[in-house]
Amino acid sequence: MRVLLLEDQSDLRDAVAGRLRAHGHAVDEAGDLAEAESFVQSYAYGALVLDRTLPDGDALAALQRWRQRGIATPALFLTARDAVADRVEGFAGGADDYLVKPFSMDELVARIGAIGRRGGAIVPSTIRIADLEVDLGRREARRAGIALPLRPKEFALLQLLAERAGQAVPRQAILAACWGEEQQPASNAEEVLIATLRRKLGDPPLLRTVRGSGYRLDAPDAARS
Repeated sequence: MRVLLLEDQSDLRDAVAGRLRAHGHAVDEAGDLAEAESFVQSYAYGALVLDRTLPDGDALAALQRWRQRGIATPALFLTARDAVADRVEGFAGGADDYLVKPFSMDELVARIGAIGRRGGAIVPSTIRIADLEVDLGRREARRAGIALPLRPKEFALLQLLAERAGQAVPRQAILAACWGEEQQPASNAEEVLIATLRRKLGDPPLLRTVRGSGYRLDAPDAARS
């Protein structure tokens, strides 16, 4: 999932972004509202993580503007403003969740995963394609009942392909979901990732290259068509 992280404290921003990337999320980092606005105008996100008090204003006002423009991306406020009135104001302004500093990184990751699953189209917690099971809640995958040893980016790629099963997923969508704007992968990064995932998925093949369009995850019979 691609996440926008808006936080002006660079040390905290780096720590949160690092933890999210370790869990397979692509993260774009912004240090102020102007930078966040540029990201929101340019990309689609699965979740927004927003500090409220920024050098150039309150992120609540920005979120309200985004909601008025029809941007429904789930948003979590990550802030030191812990008064009940602040929380109520945040939810009324369009937030989906609210976590007060200091916080547990594990809880933050879990909350981001939860609001991300609530956004957009409804996706089942476990996606099944032939004998492959992709458990989105536990971030685990099994084939024929055997657990697959997937690294975070491999699972992020598998989730993207599984959620769009039967459709060709283009290279740019893979780069956005697995790396985001802040990281610059090698020119063949997605090819290496695809090859590794294809090997770990095993036989009969589920993952095929759609020439000129990207990659598609299908049941074996469909993959031969």
